[in-house]
Amino acid sequence: PLILVAEDERDIRELIVITLQLSGFNVVAVPNGQEAVSKAEEIRPDLILMDVRMPKMTGYEACKALKANLQTSAIPVVFLSAKGQEAEVSTGLQAGAEEYFLKPFAPAELTEQVNRILAKFGKL
Repeated sequence: PLILVAEDERDIRELIVITLQLSGFNVVAVPNGQEAVSKAEEIRPDLILMDVRMPKMTGYEACKALKANLQTSAIPVVFLSAKGQEAEVSTGLQAGAEEYFLKPFAPAELTEQVNRILAKFGKL
């Protein structure tokens, strides 16, 4: 499966990419929401992991744009955020996200969640 990771913090982005690659996934990473939208149209990933707070376009804005586009509307989006307040989670789910995953997380936990969501969407 192909996973698109949108995360503006380089260290976190690299950690996610390495974790997923070691679990056998193909991974493409971008540093902001705007690039996530254009890259998703280009590569059609099986799953998008996206930070909420990013420059150029927030994760919420990017998710809404992806869900409004027929080419990318069916791709599941999972938000990754350190902000776990109920209002934040609710905003993420209203924007069209499949799940809201809190940072920090253990690499094994991330892989398990990704496998579960991909299986749910028949992408494994």
